[in-house]
Parts: sequence; structure tokens; C-alpha cells
Amino acid sequence: MRRAASDRFRAALFAAFQAAVQAAHPSQAIRDVALPECSGRTVILSTGKAAISMAQEVRNRLGGPVSGVVIARQEELPATVQDLRVMAGTHPEPGEASVRAGKAAFQAVQNLRPEDLLLCLISGGASSLMCAPQGVTLQQKAQLTRALLHCGASIHEINAVRKHLSRIKGGQLAAAAFPARVVSLIVSDVVGDDLSVIASGPTAPDPSTYADALAVLDRYGLQAPEAREHLSQGRRGDWPETPTYGDPAFARVENRVIASGPVALGAGAAALHLSGWEARIWRDDVTGDARQAAAEHAREARLLKPGAAILSGGETTTVVRAGAGRGGRNLEFLLALALEDPDVYALAADTDGIDGSSSAAGAVVTPDTLERAAALGLDPRAALEGSDAHSFFEALGDLVQTGPTGTNVNDFRCILRPALEGS
Repeated sequence: MRRAASDRFRAALFAAFQAAVQAAHPSQAIRDVALPECSGRTVILSTGKAAISMAQEVRNRLGGPVSGVVIARQEELPATVQDLRVMAGTHPEPGEASVRAGKAAFQAVQNLRPEDLLLCLISGGASSLMCAPQGVTLQQKAQLTRALLHCGASIHEINAVRKHLSRIKGGQLAAAAFPARVVSLIVSDVVGDDLSVIASGPTAPDPSTYADALAVLDRYGLQAPEAREHLSQGRRGDWPETPTYGDPAFARVENRVIASGPVALGAGAAALHLSGWEARIWRDDVTGDARQAAAEHAREARLLKPGAAILSGGETTTVVRAGAGRGGRNLEFLLALALEDPDVYALAADTDGIDGSSSAAGAVVTPDTLERAAALGLDPRAALEGSDAHSFFEALGDLVQTGPTGTNVNDFRCILRPALEGS
């Protein structure tokens, strides 16, 4: 009886996660969107982890001739999309292939006319797959980005610098396509769906300036002489500022987020409702340390009445300890949650199918997780301190293995409070 109930609760968690991923899949999202029409040329630029699937779906729906570029990860090639040039970029860090792809993208949007349409299909990873360094070499820019990450700079600070060392980021792609109409269909991997942050905002207004970028370098004491020289030239007016709100370049630009974390969570909650759970989205913007997030979720879960569930999204972080094993933010979250509140059923996973250094999307915890671990001689606290949550859940057979899902809208977390004890 207890095993049957456990299987039923696990099935409910898996169904919710699958519904969330499906709702956020670019192919599904594209099918639900009305595509723009145009009387002139249609140019497609598709880039990101979902570049190929998005481009194929759009091409299948569009009649008439089109041209353009698809920029995908090397491991997804060879692939073909009718009438479009398919190229590889590199991810998670840009490489020379990304520079070639950025050049091709820039060339594709040149010399467009008012009656033409640039249709951009943007998903997670686009800022790495397509780049066009300005004022610095690719290596210098990558080194500076790593230094900013190491210093603890925020994503907004990092983007302020990166955008002003680029010919594409920070609305500059939209400016290059002017006076054509520009429509961007976006799968958001950014908490809060900030258009200026997603893929570093190639078709969105940039609120930052050259002066802001220099201030970031000063704040963290970074030298980067080549970058400083270019940014100083920009501050003096030797280089045009990235276009911001009110710039004529955005008069005919439309940015639409077609898939995001909140969309995925809504689909997950709907799936739980269908199986009889009283489900609600608690938060879609959870950030910060995974262990702290687990403690906060445990406090909220204790307030759940029997038969209720909460869902959350966002993207937590982890601190990898010395001599660490395998793991990821969702696996660490679950292990900490099991220690905080051992009486719940929960699933946490990355919607892209890969959680950190783990080969799994995430895992499941149940009220008997710690009991089963003890029977196998597993120490949950040692696994947590050693950043080896993957090995812990692998030994229990509780990993969620999906492989790459084709989308990425951050994390999915779901906690169930069983209706009847032991049932």
C-alpha cells in the first residue's frame, strides 16, 4: 500500500515536470504564436540552444522565399533548415566559430529596407554562440568576463561591460537592421524575463553606457588595458553609444517572450490539478544559494495542508567545495530539503535536462529517502558538504534522467504534502 502511494506521488511529480518542459519547448511555443507578415524580404536569424528546432518550425509555417542564418551548438550539427545557412558557434564560452557566426549574422541584416522583416528566434546560449568583439580580441573579452565572474559581479554589471565591447549586443543588431521591421521571438532563460539581459539583448534597448562599463571595471579593480581604452574612447564619444529607450532604431522593433519559467510552472500546476492536487505557484523568481532556498521551501512546505502542492522556479546557485564530486544546484537543493523536511515528496530539476556537473536533470526525494540512504550506508550531510549529491541520488535510484530537452527556462521545483500518512 505504501509503495503504491509512493509510486502515485512520484508519477504526479514526473507528470508535472514533463508538462512544464513541454509547455516551454520552443516548437510548442512557436506553434502557438501568430507569425508576422511582410511585403518584402523575410530574413530569419535563429540562435541559441533551441536555434534549429525554432527555425525548422518557423520555416515550415512560412510560405514564400526566406533567407538567413541559424547558429547552433556544434554537437547539434549537421542539420539543415530549408533556405537557411546553418552554422556552429561554441558554448558555454564563445570561440572563433562564434565570431564567424556573429559576422554572418551581422551581414545577414545589412541593407534591409522598410518593407523587409528580420525575424529573430532567440533562446538560451545565444550570447555565447554569436559574438562580435569590438575594441578587444575574443580572448581578451573572455578573460575579462571570467575575471568579472570571479569578482562576484552581477549579471547586469557583466552585461554592461560585454555590450560595450560588442557590435551585436545591447540593441545593436536591431540598429543594424534599421529601417526594417524587427520581430524577436524569445525563449527566456533569465529570471524576470529582462529583455536587456536575455542573450545580452541584441534587439532590446540598452539602459547602460560606456561610463557604466568603466565604473564596473573600477569597482572591482580590473585593469584590462585594451578594454579600458575602448570604453574610454566610447565615453568620449569616439564610438556610438549602444541604442537605448527612445532611439529611432526601436521604432519598428517588437520583442515577444514566447516561453519562460512562469509559463512552464503554470503547465506543471495544471497537470497537478488534473490529478487531484491543490497546486499553486509559490514563487517564479527564486535565486541565491540552493541550501538557503531549501530552508525557505521547507518552511513554506510545512504550511501545506494534506493534498496540497507548491511549485517554484528561478535559478539558484551553489558553492562548489574543494574535492567536490558531481552535482548541481537542483540536486543540492533536494538533499538540503530532505534534511530540513523529510516528510514531503519533491522533485527539482533543470528544464534543459542537465543539472550542473551532473548528467541528470535533477532528482526526487520522498519521506523514506533518509531511511533508504541509511540502509545503504550513505551519509547525506557528507554528500552535501562534498558537493556530491549526484552520487547520493544515483545510489538511491532517484535521479531524473531526461537528456537534453531542447529548451531552458531555468529550474522547476515541486513539493507535495501527502493527503494521508502512509497512504
